[in-house]
Amino acid sequence: MHIPESLQDLADSEAVQFLKRPKTITRIIAGVFSLIVFSSLLTDGYQNKTESSKLHCVLNSNNVACSFAVGAGLLAFFSCLTFLALDAHESRIGRFKTAFQLLDFILAVLWTGIWFVGFCFLANQWQHSPPKGFLLGSSSAKAAITFAFFSILIWIFQAYLALQDLRNDTPVPYKRSLDEGGVVLTTLSPPSAASPVNTPTTGPNNLSYAGSALSHVTTPKAPRLAMMPDN
Repeated sequence: MHIPESLQDLADSEAVQFLKRPKTITRIIAGVFSLIVFSSLLTDGYQNKTESSKLHCVLNSNNVACSFAVGAGLLAFFSCLTFLALDAHESRIGRFKTAFQLLDFILAVLWTGIWFVGFCFLANQWQHSPPKGFLLGSSSAKAAITFAFFSILIWIFQAYLALQDLRNDTPVPYKRSLDEGGVVLTTLSPPSAASPVNTPTTGPNNLSYAGSALSHVTTPKAPRLAMMPDN
C-alpha cells in the first residue's frame, strides 16, 4: 500500500502539476523544436564541396540562411527556458503578472512571424540548392526546414494560450461599484415572510382614524341650475 500512496503523492505534487499544464507542455515542445533546428545545422549544416575544402552552408551555399536558422533556434530555445523559469515562480511576480502575460503574448506573436519568415527563407534556399552539391547535410537541412514549420504552429498555439490568460486575469471594470450596488440592493430588498410586518390593525379603536381620514375627502358638488326671470 505504500507504493500507490507514494505515486499518488508524486502525481499530486506541485512539480507534476506544473509539468501537466498546457502552457508548460507547449513551451517544452517549442524548445525542443528550436533545439532540433539549430543543432541540426550546427552539426551537418556546413559542408565542403568535392572540389573545395572550404565550408559552405548546405542551403544553396548561403551562409546567411544557416546563420539565421541557428540564431533563431538558439534564441527561441533560451526564450522557452526563461519563460519556463518565470512560470515556475509565477506566485512571486504577482504584481507584474499582467505585464508578464502581455510580454508572453507579444513574444509568441513575434516568434510566430520569425519562424514563418525563416521557414519560407530556408525552403526557398533548399529548393534552389544543387541536388548533388554536397555529399552530406541534406537530412540536416530537411530536418531544420520541417521543424521550422512545426515551430510556426506551436508558437501560434502558445500565443493563443497567452491571450486566454490575459482575458481570464483582466480585472473587470467597475467591479467595486457593482459589488457596492449589490450590497445596497440587498439592504433595500423587501422583508421576507418570516420577518414581522407592521400592518395596521382593524378594530374599534381605529374607527376614529378612518373617519378622520375620510372627512378630508371631499366629493365634487353638482352645478346648480339658476332660473332666469321671464321678461
